[in-house]
This record gives sequence, C-alpha cells and structure tokens, in this order.
Amino acid sequence: MSEFTTGSERRATQDRIAADTSMGAVTLLVADLDAMIRFYRDAVTLELLTADGGAAVLGRAGRPIVILRHEPTLRHATQGSAGLYHTAILFESQTALAAALSSVARNAPGTFTGSADHLVSQAFYFTDPEGNGVELYWDRLRTEWSWAHGQVQMDTVYLDPNRYLREHLTEDALAGSTARDAASVGHVHLSVGDVRTARAFYVDTLGFDATATLGDTALFVSAGGYHHHMAMNVWNSRGAGPRMPALGLGRIDLALPDADALGSLQERLRHRGFAVRDDGRTLSFDDPWNNALHAVVAG
Repeated sequence: MSEFTTGSERRATQDRIAADTSMGAVTLLVADLDAMIRFYRDAVTLELLTADGGAAVLGRAGRPIVILRHEPTLRHATQGSAGLYHTAILFESQTALAAALSSVARNAPGTFTGSADHLVSQAFYFTDPEGNGVELYWDRLRTEWSWAHGQVQMDTVYLDPNRYLREHLTEDALAGSTARDAASVGHVHLSVGDVRTARAFYVDTLGFDATATLGDTALFVSAGGYHHHMAMNVWNSRGAGPRMPALGLGRIDLALPDADALGSLQERLRHRGFAVRDDGRTLSFDDPWNNALHAVVAG
C-alpha cells in the first residue's frame, strides 16, 4: 500500500477541482411519485425529508440524497441512451448497510441485481421501480486502499449477500436503530457515449483526477484522493449522443468547499466553451450528453 498523491505535479492547482469537493443529491424525474417514494423510503431506508406537490426529498440525518420530481408527461429513454447508470448511496457502517440490504430484500423483492467486494468498498446493486440503478455501499478505511501510479486498485469479487447479513445485521439494526444514521451520495455512475469525450469533460475541464480506467469502456474520477466520486461507462450506451428529455436522471449536484472553488470551476467551463448558468449561488451546466450538473458551495 502507498499513500495516494494528487496530480499537483502534473496539473496546476487552478486546473483541478477542489480536493474537498463531494457529491450532493441526485434528482430523478419520475412517472409514479408515490411508488418511488415507497421504494426509497420503505426499502432503501431513507427518510422523507420534504414532500411538496410534485416533488419529494429523501435523505438521512437531514442531508438530501435523492430528490424525486414528478414528470408525468415524460417517457423512458430509448435503450442505449446516455444517462444514469446508478446512484451510489454510502453508509457509514457495515451494520447500517446490512440493515438497508435487509430492508430492500423484505420490501422490494426482485430488485436485487448483484453484489461485489471492490477492495475499496463492499457494494450491493438494485434497480428502482422505474429502472434507475441504485448502489448501496460501505467504504473500507482509506489506509486499506492500494494505489499504483495514481490509480486506485479495485476489483469485482463476489460478495454473498446472505453471508453479509449473517455477519453484520444485528437485532437492534433490524429493529431500526440505524434508520437515522448519516448516509450520503458517495458517487454517481453515468452511461455515456464514449470514454475519451468523458475524460475531456470530467478530467480536463471539470478538473477531477482520473483514478481508474477500464480500457475504452469505463473511467473513474475523483477529488481529494477518493476512489471515485463519478464514473462513466459505455457498457450499455456506446456511441450514444446527447440525451432528449426523458424520465430518469434530472440532475447531479456537486458540493464545492468555497466560493473560490466555484469561481475557478466556472472559469474552466467558460474557457472550454461550455455554457454556464450562474444565479449567484449555483452553477448549472451540462456534460456532452446533456446530463445536467449543479455546483454549489457546501452548506
């Protein structure tokens, strides 16, 4: 194991996104708001923070994680389109993750799509009622991650969900003791048309560090030495062009540490020719596939 060093020797500080950048909430455009609330509240174990007309905000410990916005006039995107691959919700303990895993098994049977030990994390995968991917995961300590030449070492090793429950689910957790424990969006994984364009936008323009690549099929990027805050793959979407309005991903929120970091991001986007909407508090912009992103100062 070696300590991860950022790309400061190869890229000027002003060209990189702030190290303290984190993920904010993910907004989903949905057809059946009630069914989606039930899934994320009753199965995934998020708390319904607010519900107002055609929108609902769900999260943990007061922190929004998923925002659901009712859009009954939209339809699902065609197969092979760019968009959301999955929203990854990070739990702070294996016990809390096990409690959420157990809850999904009880309340949304048939939504489980797989599980894996990624060396840096342990993850379980699901599909929500409208086909959006969901990952529930827990991170190992950063001191247990391995890096080589600036790339984090990850793998996909089978992780038995039933064994995980036997080892980590406690009676107290089963009774709801972890229901108010903090959780957050740990990373967001996108389906894109090609990895080269994704790198040009997310690394060269936004300023994330590339932390792992899978040939020309997937790219993982992060700020501040995390294994990945975002990822892009072409597994279901190679060659996809810009998205048309559709159900699914509405927007991705990025939380930057201060106004200077937000200003630097705005300068990089405009220098590279990307349209930026600035209302004084939020930068709004689209990636090359019309995936909408909002950047705000954290807190």
